[in-house]
Amino acid sequence: MAIPRSTPLFQAWMRPAFLLLAALLLSACSPRMLLLKGVADGLSNQEQGSAEDDLQLAREASAYHLKLSEAVLKQTPEHLGLAESVAAGFTQYAYAFVAQSADELANRDARAAQRQRERAARLYWRARQHAMQALELRHPGFASALAAAAPAGPVTTPLTAQGVLNLAPDELGLAYWAAASWGAHIALSKDQPDKVADLPQVVALAQLAWQRQPDFAEGSLSSLRGTLEAARPGGSRAEAEALFERAIQVGGKRNAGIWVARAEALALPAGDRVRFEAWLHEALAVSRSRPDLANQVMQVRAQWLLDSVEDLF
Repeated sequence: MAIPRSTPLFQAWMRPAFLLLAALLLSACSPRMLLLKGVADGLSNQEQGSAEDDLQLAREASAYHLKLSEAVLKQTPEHLGLAESVAAGFTQYAYAFVAQSADELANRDARAAQRQRERAARLYWRARQHAMQALELRHPGFASALAAAAPAGPVTTPLTAQGVLNLAPDELGLAYWAAASWGAHIALSKDQPDKVADLPQVVALAQLAWQRQPDFAEGSLSSLRGTLEAARPGGSRAEAEALFERAIQVGGKRNAGIWVARAEALALPAGDRVRFEAWLHEALAVSRSRPDLANQVMQVRAQWLLDSVEDLF
């Protein structure tokens, strides 16, 4: 079936590519950076305002969109919105389509599952690099200051954001995706002590963002902190529970990911099958009531976990 040029679908997919081509053709001219900024604005706005609700279609289109966005970002590294969009895109792609595939393969083909996990780890690291590079551009010395501020032991008092670590409101998305992708990368690299040693920095980064806006992204930041608190050596289960409770209060009726994260971070390690299943059913209910792409991804995850419950407990 031919798609008319005037349809929103054609415009959404073809306009960024046309603008990129125009920018490359005019690379010797003074308007080049202006054109690239226009492309960057369009790509970041397209990501943030996407109304696509077909998960399979999103999967098929996302690789092209990510590569195009990444190519433009290399030319406009100071574009904060595009950097956040690229970091978010690689993180979500790795989680939804690569890491999930690895888990589904594990019982049938261990080698294939391992290859998928290694790929997911690389994609998470790629997302982390984009987010951290953008933060470093905004705050020269950010990575070094974060490493110095990260506690070696349990976090007993809130970190105080000073100097280069004082995040601006428009940088919270970058901090969130940097911490989320970095933490996910570590979770898939537990056999590499140098990677695991970075966990305090991930905890510190998430806490810095949380201190600025605890209820960021419909409770997702509190949920991320709860997962990290439950996972880190010496972590407080009571603190993790409190963080998840706050996340539920903020976004529990809209954000299915909170329920999935809570089930995997708290109920599964504790061997609490009753709460594990109950929280996953809450995730399914939320995803049915609000079937956006993020919740569809979590619906797939929640259903797979429920189908695998006999193997997990």
